[in-house]
Amino acid sequence: MPFTREAVRESVERAGDDHWRALVAHHEDAYPASRPTPGDVCRAEADRLNSLGLGDSPDFELLESRVERVGDTEVKLTHVFRYKPLNLTLQLEPFTNYS
Repeated sequence: MPFTREAVRESVERAGDDHWRALVAHHEDAYPASRPTPGDVCRAEADRLNSLGLGDSPDFELLESRVERVGDTEVKLTHVFRYKPLNLTLQLEPFTNYS
């Protein structure tokens, strides 16, 4: 089943409160400038993960999504997956493109 905005939000929340707060602060600290909302980032990440083929693969389970502020204008997202056939934990390369 393809990833949704809600699935990515839940994975950020599983990573811990600090990760969700980093995503919210990334949006709110820019006021009055306009940065993507946490929901916009989660939706874009769901689309990106789906385009990589991870959403439809039964072999991968999204465990958590870590969010880190990078400077004053960007966030870095790192998704952690479990590869079910071998029970391995894998991290995608961090992605930054939400300034």
